[in-house]
Amino acid sequence: MTPETLTLGVLAVLGLLSMIATYLAVIERDMLKAILFSAIQSTSYAFIYYLLMAPDIVLVYVPVAIGLYPAIILFLIKKTERFESEE
Repeated sequence: MTPETLTLGVLAVLGLLSMIATYLAVIERDMLKAILFSAIQSTSYAFIYYLLMAPDIVLVYVPVAIGLYPAIILFLIKKTERFESEE
């Protein structure tokens, strides 16, 4: 197995993981779980950017998408309700 094949395989698995996490974040009624799925999706993207040799994007994406974004959303959810109503 060549390094290129291994890299492409890891990229495919990370892409699939990010798609699954995005789907679960959209359908989840519990907002905290949706934020967790969104963070998993962002982490997958960060690894994809790293494997694609884009360190400048990773250095910006990690603190914003994995740290700042979920923290702000958690703060906003604390001001509202945790569960989405079923109407």
